[in-house]
Amino acid sequence: MGSLLVVKNLNIEFHDHDAPEQVVKNLNLELAQGEILGIVGESGSGKSMTAMAIAGLLRRHDMKIEGEILFEGTELLHTKRSELRKYQGNDIGIIFQEPMTSLNPVKRIGWQVEESLRIHRPQMRKEERYQLAIESLRNVELENPEQVYKKYPHELSGGMRQRVMIASAMICEPKLLIADEPTTALDVTIQLQIVKLLQKLNREKKTSILFISHDLSLVKRLCGKILVMHNGDVVEAGETLAIFQHPKELYTQNLINAIPKLKKIVV
Repeated sequence: MGSLLVVKNLNIEFHDHDAPEQVVKNLNLELAQGEILGIVGESGSGKSMTAMAIAGLLRRHDMKIEGEILFEGTELLHTKRSELRKYQGNDIGIIFQEPMTSLNPVKRIGWQVEESLRIHRPQMRKEERYQLAIESLRNVELENPEQVYKKYPHELSGGMRQRVMIASAMICEPKLLIADEPTTALDVTIQLQIVKLLQKLNREKKTSILFISHDLSLVKRLCGKILVMHNGDVVEAGETLAIFQHPKELYTQNLINAIPKLKKIVV
């Protein structure tokens, strides 16, 4: 199976302080078609910066980015913005941590779910867009998608809004879905529902997923492989089960030991 995504020697450095701050250091990763890869680490480890760079969302004058990001063999890191936009939302979808900051509060859900279609399928008729939006909302297991289509973001629960974000990201059936801390703002029950939904999309659509999280219990449930990041460095990488059973690095051991253990309550 060939690699869908290859990242080579990615370095990200900020220049908005007195001294340069390197937030990602010589990162390398490969993601095959249909694979789910987790990037884990505590806040500030560089995992979200890596995701943003892959999504093409880090274009600032006060930062320096070096390396290569190859998507199906095409180098994206140094490509023109106009070329990059052809991939964003079409071949590469992204969902963020807090949907209320990503969803427009004054636009109805249906309009927002259809946005990628208006950009990447401008010839599509309004009726076709509507049908695809309803299908996408149904695919993320939202009940009464026709009603959800008409609502505003504030009328939905946090879990429903996150499903809307996934529906928006998946409507063009991207080959790669980047999920940047998509469950952080949700309660445990809803977190598991979102993870099961991502598993379903991966299984049915063969979508490759890059799952960014500090929650190792969710990563263990979802991802076949993981990268462990600490202070911008990849400190450990490999098969998820092998790393959980035999972590080599003390940092990885501490992350695993920090996973809450359920204790039996004696009444």
